[in-house]
Amino acid sequence: MIKKLPLPLWTIVAPIIAWLFYFFQPDTTGTLFASLAGLALMAAVMAAVHHAEVIAHRIGEPYGTLVLAIAVTVIEVSLVVSLMISGGAEAATLARDTVFAAVMIILTGIIGLCLLVGGVRYHEQVFGKYAVSSSLVTLTAITILTLILPNYTTSVAGPVYSSSQLIFVAIVSLVLYGTFVMVQAVRHRDYFLPSDAQQDEDMHALPPTNAAALLSTLLLLICLGAVVLLAKTLSPVIESTVVSAGAPKSLVGIIVALVILLPEGIAALRAARKNRLQTSLNLALGSALASIGLTIPAVAMVSVFTGFPVTLGIDTKSMVLLMLSLFTIMLSFGTGRTNVLQGVVLLVVFAVYLFTTIVP
Repeated sequence: MIKKLPLPLWTIVAPIIAWLFYFFQPDTTGTLFASLAGLALMAAVMAAVHHAEVIAHRIGEPYGTLVLAIAVTVIEVSLVVSLMISGGAEAATLARDTVFAAVMIILTGIIGLCLLVGGVRYHEQVFGKYAVSSSLVTLTAITILTLILPNYTTSVAGPVYSSSQLIFVAIVSLVLYGTFVMVQAVRHRDYFLPSDAQQDEDMHALPPTNAAALLSTLLLLICLGAVVLLAKTLSPVIESTVVSAGAPKSLVGIIVALVILLPEGIAALRAARKNRLQTSLNLALGSALASIGLTIPAVAMVSVFTGFPVTLGIDTKSMVLLMLSLFTIMLSFGTGRTNVLQGVVLLVVFAVYLFTTIVP
C-alpha cells in the first residue's frame, strides 16, 4: 500500500521543475524556452503560496505571515546584492528602484486589490487598527529616511548618503524593523491576531502535522529561490520585449518585482477573499517593512565594505507618488473598516504609478 504524501504532489513537483529550467537553460533564451520557464515560474509561485499557508496554519498568526515576509525578503536581498556586485557602478540605483517598486506595488497594488475583492464580496471588512497603525508608522519612517532624506542632505551632493550617513541609516532601519518584529511577535502579538470569528473559522480545519510543516518550510525556500532566479533568468527577455515596445527600462524592475511579490500577493488576496483582512494586511504590510527594512541595511553593508556606489534618493515624481500612497492608505485605515472605495482609490494610484513609469 502506497503511503499518502503529507502534501499535494504538485506542490512538490513544481519547484523541482522550476529549478530544472534554471539549471538547464540554453545559452540563448528563445521564445519557447522563455514561455515554458514562465509557466514553471508561475507553478512555483502557486506552490510557494500553498506552503506558506501550511506553515501559517501550523504555527498560527502572526508568525506565519512573518515567515513568508522574511523568507521572500532574504532571497530578494541576495538577488539585489549579487546584481550589485556583478553590475558595478551601473547598478548604483538597483536597490533603490527595487525597494521603491516593492513598496508601491504592495501599498497600492496588492492592498488595493485585497480591499476591492473583499469589499465586493463582503461589502465591509474590519481589522485591528493598532496593528495597521504600528505597521504604517514604522513603514513611513523607514521609507522617508531611506528614499527621500538622501535628496536633502549636504555632506555629499544628493541623492546619495555619505558613508557615515549610510551606516547610521542602516542601523536605524534595523532598529525600527527589529522593534516592529518584537511588537508583532511578542509584546503586542494580540494586535495582529484575526478577530474571534475568523479564528473560529480556522479552527474547523485540523492543523498540519509537524512533518508536513517542516517539509513545507523547506519547499517554501526552494520555491522562492526558484522564483527569484528564474525571474533573473527571464529578465533579459522581458527587457528586450519592453525596449522593443518603446517603454523605458525602469519598467523591467517593476515586472521583476511583481513576479517576486506574487507569492505574498496571492496569499494576501486569498486571505481577503476568506474575510480574513487582518491576515491579509499582516502579509502585505509586513512584506513592505521587511523589504525595505532588511534590503537597505544589506546594501549599505555591501557599499561600505566594497566601495560600490549606492544611490538611494528617488526623483520628485516618485516622492509625490510615495507620499500620496502613504497618505491615502493612512486615511483608508483610519476607521478600522474598509469597503470597495478604498480599494478603487489605491488601485487608481497604482495605475498612475505604472502609467507615469511608462510615460514619465
